[in-house]
Amino acid sequence: MKAVKNSAAGTLESSDVLVSVIPAGGSAVSLSVDSIVMKQYGRRIRSVAEEMIGTSGLSGASVMIQDRGALECTLRARLETAIERAAAEE
Repeated sequence: MKAVKNSAAGTLESSDVLVSVIPAGGSAVSLSVDSIVMKQYGRRIRSVAEEMIGTSGLSGASVMIQDRGALECTLRARLETAIERAAAEE
């Protein structure tokens, strides 16, 4: 599925995560992660995001994650919602 519109899910409140998906040219997906717990969990956050992006088949998008200490289940829910809101089935 290709990203066709801007979308976001989550907040910047403590223990939450804001995931933004923005359409980009081409078929590649870029990922940026900013987290208050980057040293402890940065690799895991990136791994979960890459897994979910790959599973969803998202293409042509820039995904930005701004984490404020969210649990993994929250991150997964926010990613799923933001991707679904941004994408159109091909």
